[in-house]
Amino acid sequence: MKKLLNTLPLLALLIVVTSCSSVRVAADYDKNANFGEYKTFAFFKTGIDKAEISDLDKRRILRAIEAELLAKGFTKSEKPDLLVSLFTKSQQRVDVYNNSWGYGGWGWGGWGGWGGFGPGWGWGWNQPNVSTSTQGVLYIDLIDANKKELIWQGMGTGYLSRNMEKKEARINEFVTEIMTKYPPEVKL
Repeated sequence: MKKLLNTLPLLALLIVVTSCSSVRVAADYDKNANFGEYKTFAFFKTGIDKAEISDLDKRRILRAIEAELLAKGFTKSEKPDLLVSLFTKSQQRVDVYNNSWGYGGWGWGGWGGWGGFGPGWGWGWNQPNVSTSTQGVLYIDLIDANKKELIWQGMGTGYLSRNMEKKEARINEFVTEIMTKYPPEVKL
């Protein structure tokens, strides 16, 4: 029992960490499309150029999409069956935490400290903790090249990494999770 109680905090931390790093995905598709007939792809430059992200991130995303499609048996072609486009959205999130308030909280000007002036226990003026994060949404569109119609759209939502070393891995995670929804499981 003691061993279980010792591992509960670690388990809780693991759940929190993994839930923060996950990508939520959804997909929508044309129920009349025959996904089995699509074998080749190319990138839709006009649509990709409109994505409001850096060229470096665009290339990272495109490489990840290309790798996923090649792994699914597609071939890159000058005369494709599918055109691949993407667009992104992002939203800054600011969280303010005031974990030290009230009697017994750590603050400036409370009782104690240096003659009542300085850090001490008691009522005080506390500085809140502020954290910012960016939540991003990546949309991957697959367009029937002949009909010029959208046939499938995948969307991934999650928090983005500012750490340059982790950015490529996070982009790959977004694309991989989104592309698990393609091709859709068509219910007859």
